[in-house]
Amino acid sequence: MTRRTFPALLLLLALLPGFSATAEDNVAAGPADPLPAIRVAAVGDIMMGTTFPLPILPPEDGATLFRSVAPLLGGHDVVFGNLEGPLTDVERSPKCPKPRRGGRPCFAFRTPPRYAARLAEAGFTAVNVANNHSLDFGMEGLDNTLEHLDAAGIEAVGGERVAVFTVSGKTVAVAGFSYSLRTRYVHPLLDVDAAREIVSELKEMYDLVVVSFHGGAEGARATRVADEEEEFLGENRGNVVRFARAAVDAGADLVLGHGPHVPRAVEVYRGKLIAYSLGNFAVYSMFNIKGPSGLGYVLQAELAPETGDVLRFRTSSVALRHPGIPHPDPAGKAEALLRALSEEFLAGEPDAAERRDTLYRLWK
Repeated sequence: MTRRTFPALLLLLALLPGFSATAEDNVAAGPADPLPAIRVAAVGDIMMGTTFPLPILPPEDGATLFRSVAPLLGGHDVVFGNLEGPLTDVERSPKCPKPRRGGRPCFAFRTPPRYAARLAEAGFTAVNVANNHSLDFGMEGLDNTLEHLDAAGIEAVGGERVAVFTVSGKTVAVAGFSYSLRTRYVHPLLDVDAAREIVSELKEMYDLVVVSFHGGAEGARATRVADEEEEFLGENRGNVVRFARAAVDAGADLVLGHGPHVPRAVEVYRGKLIAYSLGNFAVYSMFNIKGPSGLGYVLQAELAPETGDVLRFRTSSVALRHPGIPHPDPAGKAEALLRALSEEFLAGEPDAAERRDTLYRLWK
């Protein structure tokens, strides 16, 4: 069509009933702009210091604890971490009535409530409380934790406490599961059928569902993950591969694991990203940080708002300096370990080559 015939056509159309020509009609209608990706930053275990049995707190009362790694958390719609231990001043621990139990140290963490502000200053918007340390000072200590997180503007994640964010017009829910004692603030990891039902119900209510789980064995010997039940100190810590894949099958769009205190493999399963353990992130003084226990990373994932599929992701390495303060690691040790573990994990899959190609295409 020439420029001369276009006005004539408009004039002819204008004579038809119900037709009106406006300035907007002269602009070619193009496709709607796509919604921006939903950006999630996630880290593993956080313990910012304890006052039990004696005060062991970071320099400057924690003001600089996250300073060097905070830039890795910025610019994301949801910033998630696993909070190991309550924010409380409760005096007695039902878990550790004495500092030593059976000749061994009894580990109960009690972080000052004011440290909720340290999490907020670092950029955290959601922290998991469905883990084996949340009840170190009983339900009163956990209730205190929830109150202080609420006051700091941070969403608690665990059981009935589902964090919900609205991003790009989509609702994003973050739910917490654990192998630990089931309370109203813990969804079950060990009961996979029940977990599948919970995730399915959440998917009916929200556009995207992020599943956080605390499970698997612990320590330097626990870097490898497999489709089998895991135990630690005689306690069943679940089959995290079966759990995570069942969560995706039920509708989860991103699965974030923590608890082993070391990095573990990542995989893309049915288009969704699963991180089997994010490792330690900031564990002041009370944790082993030798070898892989001293390596963590910031998972930076971009999800498609319409489908929840992972579009791309990064794993920025973090190294813990004595006695457990996180710093960016330009040597990339955590990522190198992650890639090796992920390669080994996928090698046993029947479609290993295809899944490896997908993983590395999205892993930037």
